[in-house]
Amino acid sequence: MQNDPRSHGLWERTAPSAPPTQPLAGDIKADVVVIGGGFTGLSTALHAARDGMNVAVLEGVEIGFGGSGRNVGLVNAGMWVMPDAVPAALGADYGERLLALLGEAPRAVFELVREHAIACEPETQGTLHCAVGAAGLDEIARRAAQWQARGADVHLLDAEETAAKVGSRAYAGALLDRRAGTIQPLAYVRGLAQAALRHGARIHTRSPALATERAGAGWRVATAGGAVTADWVVVSTDAYGSTPWPEIRAEQVHLPYFNFATAPLGDDLRRSILPERQGAWDTREILSSFRFDRAGRLVFGSVGALRGTGAPIHRAWARRALARIFPEIGDVAFEAEWYGQIGMTDDSLPRFHKLAPNVIAFSGYNGRGIAPGTVFGRQLAAHVAGRIREADLPLPLTPPVEARLRRLKEAYYEWGAQFAHFADARL
Repeated sequence: MQNDPRSHGLWERTAPSAPPTQPLAGDIKADVVVIGGGFTGLSTALHAARDGMNVAVLEGVEIGFGGSGRNVGLVNAGMWVMPDAVPAALGADYGERLLALLGEAPRAVFELVREHAIACEPETQGTLHCAVGAAGLDEIARRAAQWQARGADVHLLDAEETAAKVGSRAYAGALLDRRAGTIQPLAYVRGLAQAALRHGARIHTRSPALATERAGAGWRVATAGGAVTADWVVVSTDAYGSTPWPEIRAEQVHLPYFNFATAPLGDDLRRSILPERQGAWDTREILSSFRFDRAGRLVFGSVGALRGTGAPIHRAWARRALARIFPEIGDVAFEAEWYGQIGMTDDSLPRFHKLAPNVIAFSGYNGRGIAPGTVFGRQLAAHVAGRIREADLPLPLTPPVEARLRRLKEAYYEWGAQFAHFADARL
């Protein structure tokens, strides 16, 4: 996108084309205007349009331009934090309600994929959270026990079972979450857009929202080419938004994350590495993730930005790390490389905001955007349609609060990842 091969990398090369869209030209009316064309915004648009609402989507660049089109493609249940930490932070009512919703969120994604025949390479064999050393094994054991206490289909694997599923003896164990899986994320978000259009939603790309003002009981949202007047406004820009609600961006610390994709591996390697096609990531603080695409490319990623000195440092580290985890892979060639930003909140939990009367937002996915974004969009549509009360949404209403030491933390993540990956060659 925007002639930048490092923005969406492999996903842009292999996704079906986005449905045709145009910038907003002139003034239109709608029941709800959705700001942002990612997972949350397009899920909101699809579900609201299916409910018979008149929906307009304003996307500043292109469908899936933000994190929705750049991420690894892991369709995970829950959040990064331990399950027990969610009710501890939100209270038992909201906490258990959120865990129940996010526990079934991957199923909701795959049901939409089947219902709308979205060609996004779905794999539903689960995910593997791989333990590095004794500390990592303790972490996944506690996570497994907390999910199992809630009836989740998760299983703690020992080192031998993990080696069989990963194709590597680098890990002390793994947590297999059978609820989860992988998709081609840009293909999925484009499929959501196509489904929303078929149900009557209007999607205007290259139409960033620039200003808002009250229009009777509703709102007028202006772009460079026109405006949408609507009863409701749903803000779903997350980490990539700036105007007209800069407080959404300010409450999040940007964590850069990159991915490299190998050329398609040979048949023997594809049978030995992740033979059941789970997506995987490890317990390191500066983690690694890896998964296959449908053509047999191994997608390998970690924390860091592919710009300036970061690009050669992270590229060299990725080759070394792959050789350590999968020695049989040899000297790999990368076909594609790309990166983006993950929006992290201070407590690693998402937020629900009422920015003004009839102006609502979910944000702060903390690296878990696919499944949560999909079900939060469904919840927002139901709320706008009057089927879910504000008090029954999965998060309490909170005001946006700027993240502590935001700029310092962002610099630390980018430069710290470079240092860690550079030093890794010398340890």
